[in-house]
Amino acid sequence: MTLSAFLAIYFVHLAAAISPGPAVLMAAHTSLREGMARGVWLSVGIGLGACLWACAALFGLAVLFRIAPALLTALKFAGAAYLLYLAVKMWRHAPEPFDAAVTETASARSNLGLVWLGIATQLANPKPAVFFGTIFLTFVPPQAPLWAYAAILGIIFVNDAGWNVLVSRIFSLERTRRAYLRLKTAIERGFGGLLALLGLKLALT
Repeated sequence: MTLSAFLAIYFVHLAAAISPGPAVLMAAHTSLREGMARGVWLSVGIGLGACLWACAALFGLAVLFRIAPALLTALKFAGAAYLLYLAVKMWRHAPEPFDAAVTETASARSNLGLVWLGIATQLANPKPAVFFGTIFLTFVPPQAPLWAYAAILGIIFVNDAGWNVLVSRIFSLERTRRAYLRLKTAIERGFGGLLALLGLKLALT
């Protein structure tokens, strides 16, 4: 593989990674409530989830989705249901006092739990499997060496995890968190509403 092919994959995937979606929303929400370090753990899970979809595309899941679109539809509905579940939780707990809400969340979810939450949020949307399948068909030659695939997975992880770490940094700034404390209920319900809309969009498109 050529350097130009790797650069093309990097920029095409980066454009997809930075587009607003459930993963970015969860990174912003987690870091706003619990700080940057917790957002970083979530971002690691988001990056790993993206790599899992890329591996699935390598093993032909993207082709299977094209042959059996009902499978893609079923996974989309399952993912949408998960996102709606998270949205309802955000909305329901929005009025809780900040200290009580954060203490309850932190005690219920370890750092590893945040990694799993990031993976689950990423896997809730099956569309990346089709996206990665298109990338591999477009930029990766059939006889590409194993190291090339490993490098591509590295690019995918760095793009997804790195962007969400940046989002976590922005939303964990003291000024941002002070604004959150003043408007907690409205912001939490805003996050919940946006996540619900993304879940509905996933189910309907």
